[in-house]
Amino acid sequence: MSPPLPSDLGYIPPDGGWGWAVVFGASISVGFAYTFPKAFTIYFKELQAVYSISYSQIAWITSIMCATTYGGGPISSILVNRYGSRPVVIFGGLLCGIGMVSAAFCTSILQLYICVGFITGFGLALNLQPSVIIIGKYFLKRRPIANGLAMAGSPVMLCTLAPLNQFLFDNFGWRGSFLILGAILLNCCVAGALFRPIGAPKIQSNEEVKEVLKEEVTKDAMEMNSSTNIPVETKTEEEEAKDCCEKINKYLDFSLFKHRGFLIYLIGNVLMFLGFFAPIVFLAPYAKHIGIDEYSAAFLLSILAIVDMIARPATGIIANSKWVRPRIQYFFSFSIAFNGACHLLCPLASGYKGLVIYSVFFGLAFGMVCAMLFETLMDLVGATRFTSAVGLVTIAECCTILLGPPIGGTLIDTFGDYKYMFIKCGAVMVLAGTFLFIMNYYNYRMLAKEKRKAKEEDPKSVRTESEGRNNLNKDTVQDGPELEPLREEQERLKKEVNGTNEV
Repeated sequence: MSPPLPSDLGYIPPDGGWGWAVVFGASISVGFAYTFPKAFTIYFKELQAVYSISYSQIAWITSIMCATTYGGGPISSILVNRYGSRPVVIFGGLLCGIGMVSAAFCTSILQLYICVGFITGFGLALNLQPSVIIIGKYFLKRRPIANGLAMAGSPVMLCTLAPLNQFLFDNFGWRGSFLILGAILLNCCVAGALFRPIGAPKIQSNEEVKEVLKEEVTKDAMEMNSSTNIPVETKTEEEEAKDCCEKINKYLDFSLFKHRGFLIYLIGNVLMFLGFFAPIVFLAPYAKHIGIDEYSAAFLLSILAIVDMIARPATGIIANSKWVRPRIQYFFSFSIAFNGACHLLCPLASGYKGLVIYSVFFGLAFGMVCAMLFETLMDLVGATRFTSAVGLVTIAECCTILLGPPIGGTLIDTFGDYKYMFIKCGAVMVLAGTFLFIMNYYNYRMLAKEKRKAKEEDPKSVRTESEGRNNLNKDTVQDGPELEPLREEQERLKKEVNGTNEV
């Protein structure tokens, strides 16, 4: 196993213990967030007949749901920073249940857009981001494995929900199915209850203590001035604007847009999602279109899910190896390109056996991408900035997620054939994978160059990981010579004020 980068959380993650319960809860939340829009496609054919609408119109339900799930990322990140993962996930589970129960009473497609697309989609957003964020707080060395296991919840759910939805529809109709699905989604609240907040850092460095003492000195000075009626300078407009920006950055770090690796990841992923979800949305309808019965068409999603279920944890183990983890971005780029190649070859599968083979390879490629989707982002920006990063990435991705399935539906309506939709998705994903591979090569070269330059300018400033940990352990909150000037300044301020009071 390769040595991971030192944690930037201020404490050493446990890499186990209750963390495995957190992974289990995350697998449930992530599973519903990723799987529900796919499994919902089982109802498309019936809803088309009920409301007399086209492929592109019915595709907007899934598209709005996915876009809201990703577009709600910044709001979810802000809420997690403010309240923690547990209450946010529980509230999200309640919204999911309310959205689906309300959808059972809808009488128009517009109402379904609101209930299923927006309400349920936002509830899924409040499940996805907190589940991914909290894993980074519990794991460091085993983080790729933990992320792979958590992401494996998606294929497990898909393997279950796809045939379950068909069974519910056959026995209770689409309205009765929506009521039952609303109750099932409340299990997200149970998953959220497992997200126990991790303890505060036990080790503090001298730099952190200095900041605390500075705040205390400033606070004492303000109190002394107010008690002796000494006028205090009011803040300028520039200082107030600066304070406002600092408050915003406290919850959402916009300085990430100056981060080279983050921008490369963002552009590549925005392009990728233009063709990421559409093939899954239209896989079952495509099978029905070429004459395959409904249960066999739904079983294709189960095949995809079974392979995906194995691929995600296996990808996590491979990504955690000493050969792959130092260059994990290349592995991610290859996975995206491989995914696109599968879609380009899908039109060659004319019968059921061909679609089974496509589902196997698609499940493998899809699992590889999903297992590393958030791990690669955390690898670039670190654990402390990951909460903000995932929020900013998802809001940018929601535009292409929103447009992907409707564009695919429009191609199907225009040409009367599904192959153009698969070719479009495949070409886009191959392009995204190639872009990420080239730009990550450039980024790795630049990082190596900057590291060499730093060593040449100041060799003493470059520390090994073991030296960094030793110094962190030595920098405790106990007495140290670096804190003397702060103590002296604090004493001087107190003496000055005491002298003023005596006069």
